[in-house]
Amino acid sequence: MTQGKRDWLAVGAGAIRLSSGVSFLVAPKAASVLWGSDPDDNPTANLLLRSMGYRDALVGGMLLRAGLRGEDTAGWFLASGGADLADLVGGLANHDRLPARSRTVGLGGAVVGVAVGLAGALVSRRRS
Repeated sequence: MTQGKRDWLAVGAGAIRLSSGVSFLVAPKAASVLWGSDPDDNPTANLLLRSMGYRDALVGGMLLRAGLRGEDTAGWFLASGGADLADLVGGLANHDRLPARSRTVGLGGAVVGVAVGLAGALVSRRRS
């Protein structure tokens, strides 16, 4: 993609991932409930939720930045999709232990995230 032409798919996907990441940093329990998990006061669960928040805020922010600047976004789309793929694999490994809402919302969201990451990378490569 040429410098200066905004990538609106990257802007949208980046803004969503950034806001999701910030929500896990600011209110990890509330964000966890939104994604279908039971609230837990476990310090390990809180650490993992915040780690996911930092990851999503970073990847989302960089995808948003690249999209706004008209830079190549394929790598950030792949990073975003890869993060969701990691979440999907972890969710599938614990499928039987997850509440029904977590299986639907959490795993479904991860599948959509992987698809958006792959599609965004392909569209970005075709533009450049």
